[in-house]
Amino acid sequence: MTRIKTLLAAAIVGCGAIAGASSSASAGDYNGDFMVRIGGSVVAPDASATVFAPGLLVGADADVSTEVIPSATLTYFLNKNLAIELFCCFAKHDVKGKGVLAGVDLGDTWIFPPALTLQYHFDSMGGFKPYVGAGVQYIHFFSEGPATGLGGLPMKIDDAIGFTLQAGVDVELGRGWYLNADVKKTWLDTEASWAGGAVRADVELDPWIFSANIGYRFNLADIFGRREVAYEPMK
Repeated sequence: MTRIKTLLAAAIVGCGAIAGASSSASAGDYNGDFMVRIGGSVVAPDASATVFAPGLLVGADADVSTEVIPSATLTYFLNKNLAIELFCCFAKHDVKGKGVLAGVDLGDTWIFPPALTLQYHFDSMGGFKPYVGAGVQYIHFFSEGPATGLGGLPMKIDDAIGFTLQAGVDVELGRGWYLNADVKKTWLDTEASWAGGAVRADVELDPWIFSANIGYRFNLADIFGRREVAYEPMK
């Protein structure tokens, strides 16, 4: 419940900030070249691991916890169909053993996982606007906690980059506002180690990210100065 309240508070504060930033400009514009979305995401790693200690530890595996977090996206429209989107958030995940290591606490880690995608937006369905995208996701692991199940050995996880696919839909609410649903899948490999590498694991992280957002679309020029020339409608 506390996590849900945090998500709602973040969404309300963020949307208020968006509205405040655009209060001196015109109302939201469905032809706009920029969109901000704020909401919540479920980060669900589809993880598996091969463990070495130092030789192959047969039957050992690892899992990474699913977390619900606040998140945000920034989208710039190149034209009415093509857009570039940056997704980001912060999350803390627990790492647990599976197989012969079932129930063993292998540590925890914070992650910073920005994803950059090139999107195609379909524009022939009125206020219902689906899109697909492809790009890359980079995950930075930091503030790793020790593995209490391995006698408190410190854990280290290497940063990694992977290929991302995406699909979603924006639904018009009026005056530039949208409801949004989005799903991303990334294929990403990394390496975790304990005790300076005496124990290590090759990890397939492969996270799913399911998001629900409130979005606001507008023209950047309405904030930084009105355009002096006509432009092609983005809608």
